[in-house]
Amino acid sequence: MQPDMSEAEDVALPVVELRDIHHRYDGVQALRGVSFALKRGEVVGLVGENGAGKSTLVKILTGVVQPSQGTILVHGVEQHFSNPHTARLMGIAAMYQEPMLFPDLDVAENIFAGHQIMRRCGVVAWGPIYERARAILEQLRVPIDPHTPVHQLRVADRQLVEIAKALSTGAQVLILDEPTAVLSSREVEALFTIVHSLKERGVAVLFISHRLEEVRRWTDRVVVLRDGQKVIACATQNVTIPDLIRYMVGREISTLYPKGQTTPGDVILEVRGLTRRGYCEDVSFTLRRGEILGFAGLVGAGRTEVAQALFGIDPSDAGEVILSGYPFRPRSPHHAISCGLAYLPENRLVHGLVPMMSIPLNVTMPIWRKLSWLGVFRSALMNRTTDTLARRVRLQPGRRDRIVRALSGGNQQKVVLAKWLAADPKVLILDEPTHGIDVGAKADVLAIISELARAGVGIILISSEMEEVRSMSDRLIVMRMGRITGRFDCPVDGDAILAAAAGQHHTVGVTA
Repeated sequence: MQPDMSEAEDVALPVVELRDIHHRYDGVQALRGVSFALKRGEVVGLVGENGAGKSTLVKILTGVVQPSQGTILVHGVEQHFSNPHTARLMGIAAMYQEPMLFPDLDVAENIFAGHQIMRRCGVVAWGPIYERARAILEQLRVPIDPHTPVHQLRVADRQLVEIAKALSTGAQVLILDEPTAVLSSREVEALFTIVHSLKERGVAVLFISHRLEEVRRWTDRVVVLRDGQKVIACATQNVTIPDLIRYMVGREISTLYPKGQTTPGDVILEVRGLTRRGYCEDVSFTLRRGEILGFAGLVGAGRTEVAQALFGIDPSDAGEVILSGYPFRPRSPHHAISCGLAYLPENRLVHGLVPMMSIPLNVTMPIWRKLSWLGVFRSALMNRTTDTLARRVRLQPGRRDRIVRALSGGNQQKVVLAKWLAADPKVLILDEPTHGIDVGAKADVLAIISELARAGVGIILISSEMEEVRSMSDRLIVMRMGRITGRFDCPVDGDAILAAAAGQHHTVGVTA
């Protein structure tokens, strides 16, 4: 049960305070003496590279794991979170990137799952449940009918249902773990409008994100972790994004967007009127050797569908593709690879890697046939090839036999890049290549992309991050609802990109 505190005491004391928290996993020290507090009515940003200890800290706050050493206080009283249920009773709730809801239940059933309102006879009081769910949604100004099945909702609306669920349990602390990773800019604004209203009601919010511009904009204080230790905790207004990067990685990064100078060559890929009904229509563009062609737009604009049609994942209904001067109609991903295309998908673990296989087997997957001789697989050659490619993509040194699921997000992405380098592609399609990776790994991945362009690879870069796609592209295409609404030579103003993404057609200084 939550401790009974007077209102004055409740305001004076932090809602939750961590003191000297340590945690060890199988001999690995994940947290080393971390201390910080969450106060009523404030939003605290928690940032750090993958492996810095953020996830472990969230697991401790939500009762999933217990600290090896240290103290947790709730309203000044020491507490022991033996399991997630205990944490919820203490008023702590978490919302993750992928909402933890039951898709076949409706909104109200999800909001009150596990703590239904019951009548004296032991029967669920459905009437009061729907009334209370509607009241909570109205408080949040969320126009969702509580009878709506969750599987019919967009990801953004499912996250709002998660927040409503937290409020239904009387949450005093809300942990937002990468909540904006799959949201459009408009959905991010809507989410933080609600977060601001929670802040005004006295809820303490812990916001975890790799998007440092959002941390700077939306938080009151920021805590930086590195290698399991707290590096700094201060008012957000007192640090810049370069400061945060330096604290996170322990070194200076000269630029987040290391775009090198290139001189694009001949046209390597020409797309004319590509159409996949219901997803993209009449898409036409050219790509040159050594060029980075950016694709911008809101979530659902049709960019990924264009990429998948080019790579043979989904068939197109109309259109023509010319690759290296010859007609090209991909029959399958295998056929596309054999013709010189490579595709790095947005969901690397599901579509880009085999998570339970080792690093060398993943890296050399496109060339397994070349590694066999007379029916014998040459493991030594596989390991030498992997070592060469791993150095090229700056893969963190470590045991070669590790499975890729055990790697950080940034290192997983580098394994996918190394895999496609092994295939020696002419055209590399990158769908959200820095999604969900920390700032140090992001700079590395973008530097590799720039190096590939300088080496003559034609690159299609799909990104929802405005600055990334603006800064890394030579030319830029903007899509909306499956159609191209803007073509730009770079550099280009961000307002022009947003206008095109909103449906206002623009063509600025386009050379081809």
